Formats: sequence, structure tokens, C-alpha cells
Amino acid sequence: MIIEKIETMLRDYPWMKKEVERLERIIYGYATPMKSWGVAQYGIEATLPKGSPGKSQAELRDMDIREERQYKRLMKLRERVYALEMAANLLDDEKDRVIYDCMLDGMSFREISYHIGVSRNQVKKTKEAILDQLSQKSQFVQLLNIEKSAC
Repeated sequence: MIIEKIETMLRDYPWMKKEVERLERIIYGYATPMKSWGVAQYGIEATLPKGSPGKSQAELRDMDIREERQYKRLMKLRERVYALEMAANLLDDEKDRVIYDCMLDGMSFREISYHIGVSRNQVKKTKEAILDQLSQKSQFVQLLNIEKSAC
């Protein structure tokens, strides 16, 4: 059951990433906050106080229902996108990491097999092995907040 959920999240990663960017643009007014990290400011701008990129408690109270729902969705999707991006560090083999990154980019089995130089069946087997590895890693499952359901 966990493997199917991880597989679904891998398939949904491209739209989740785009949705995070869209919601950040709506809520905060910018696309991605990480693009401006490490950029120095000069002149008077360097001395001015910097605001927090997050919402204050007063702002959160004043949000209407739609914005609150969007904010909650943004936080949930950010956690999932972050967990999926960090999962590559949990894989043992470098070839597995490359195939995992290609899957995150939305490449098909045929495109991945051409890129790596192996057969599609080998890519499918490696994908199954990756999913099995990730489902065994408790920290990854906790990051995704996958709750085990009794079926």
C-alpha cells in the first residue's frame, strides 16, 4: 500500500512543484523564495529591516477561508515536494539516483532507458527496487506523512 502511494506521489511530483510555485505567487507575491538566497544588498536597502517571508499570526487570523485553504495546501505540498527531492539522498546506487531524478522530471521509461543506455525492462525493475528501498526507509515514510491504513 505504501509503495503505491509513493509511486503516485512520484507521478504527481511535476504538478505538485508547479502548484507550490503558483500558490507561493498568490500568497506571497513571488514565485520561489529560494532564488534570491545569497544575494547581497547594497546602499540604503542593506540597512533597512527585513520582513519575514512567512505569514504572521495576525495575518493568518485575518485570512479568508479560501486563502487559508490555499495556505494549508501550500504547506502540505511543500513538505511532500521536499521529501521527494530529499529521497534521492537515501538511495544507495548512483544509477538509482539518476533514474529517480529522471522519474521526477517526468521522463518516460523509454526516455530513461535511452538516457541511461539500458532496456526499458531494466528501468522498470530498477524503479521497483527504488520504490522498495524508499518504502523501507522510515524517515522517508515519516516525511511523506503516509499513514498506514488497515485494508
